[in-house]
Parts: sequence; structure tokens; C-alpha cells
Amino acid sequence: MNAGGPKPAGMVKQAEKGQLTADGVSENGHDEAVDIAVLIRAPVLVLNLNYVPVNVCTVRRAIVLLSKGKAELLENHRGQLHTVTDAIDAPSIIRLDYMVKRPFLPRKLSKKEVFLRDRFACQYCGKKAPDLTLDHVIPRRQNGAHTWENVVAACNRCNLHKAGRTPAEAKMRLAKPPRAPDPNPYLILQNRVILDEWKVYIPWSIQNQDQG
Repeated sequence: MNAGGPKPAGMVKQAEKGQLTADGVSENGHDEAVDIAVLIRAPVLVLNLNYVPVNVCTVRRAIVLLSKGKAELLENHRGQLHTVTDAIDAPSIIRLDYMVKRPFLPRKLSKKEVFLRDRFACQYCGKKAPDLTLDHVIPRRQNGAHTWENVVAACNRCNLHKAGRTPAEAKMRLAKPPRAPDPNPYLILQNRVILDEWKVYIPWSIQNQDQG
């Protein structure tokens, strides 16, 4: 960052007014033009003071945090925002200069969260079927509770076969006993595209879940 040039926040305002250009480096090493609007909205991984992911923001927001001295730049998007005389890196990863404390709340029971816990696989036949539904292990008609410990992902075929019976009554076996998942401090990364440069800061289990 050039000390004598315009402040990053000022550069963002110029970008919004169309007074900035941008460029980057392609995979084959050649310079290439970059769309300003796309670049300032690109995702940036925000790390806590202890290097644990705490948020995902835009390049625009990251530049503001950098300009206010609230964060440091760790990696850029291999692109830059330019004025006539100066340039600033477009961040890909920043680290906060202070510690953000966030409580790890219990996971809310929902169809999406059950599918994530069960890795989008039927808990009876093991198939990753496109027609997954929720099944109550002990059926609701038998006073089964709607809890993490009594709800599993099931394909439509297995759900219809089990019907209003327990697994024992239907002579079916669960892959594993259902339970509430542990609180997840990395929920911000679920269902997001994980950039290559982010992976060094992300646990392998989250990377695997993203790929699955």
C-alpha cells in the first residue's frame, strides 16, 4: 500500500464512481483486465486474531477494514485496483487486529441441517439419493419426538418401506445412532466455494464437507 497515495476507502468510492481500473494475472501468467464490479464484490475470508475463520466479506468491506487499521492483509486475489498513480491489492484473506468473541450456538433442527449431519445419505440403505426426506426413527404416531436423536435422512423408498414402524419392526438397521451435531464454529463456510488460498486456514473436515 503506498503511503503517499489515496486511502483505500477513497479508492473504493472512486471504484463506485467508475474512476478506477483493475487488472490481474491469469493462470498462464499474462496480465488481464478485471471487471471492477466483480472484483470489489469478490469474497474475502476474515480470520480472527487467532487465525480462526470468523466471517466472509467482500473486497470492498475488507479494504475499509484495512484502511481503518482493523485488519492486516494476508493474501490478495492476484488483482489490483488502480487510480491514475496508485494501486492497492484486492484482498482474498485478511486477519483482524482484535479478538472477536462469538458463542457457539447449538445447531437448529431443520431438514437442511439433518441432511448435512447425515452427509446427504439415506441412513438405512446408505445411498446418496436425490429424493431424501426426513424420517422419525420412532414414528410420530408412536409418540416419537421431533429431536436430533429421533430424526434421520432417508430416501423415499426406505421411508415408504418403513412407514409407521420402528426400524426393528420394519427389520431395518440404522447406519449409526442419530445424535445432535456438535456446535460448529465454521458454519459461515458451509455451502460456499472454498478458494484454494483459503484451505490452509480451514480444517480438513470442512473442506471435505464442501467437496461432498
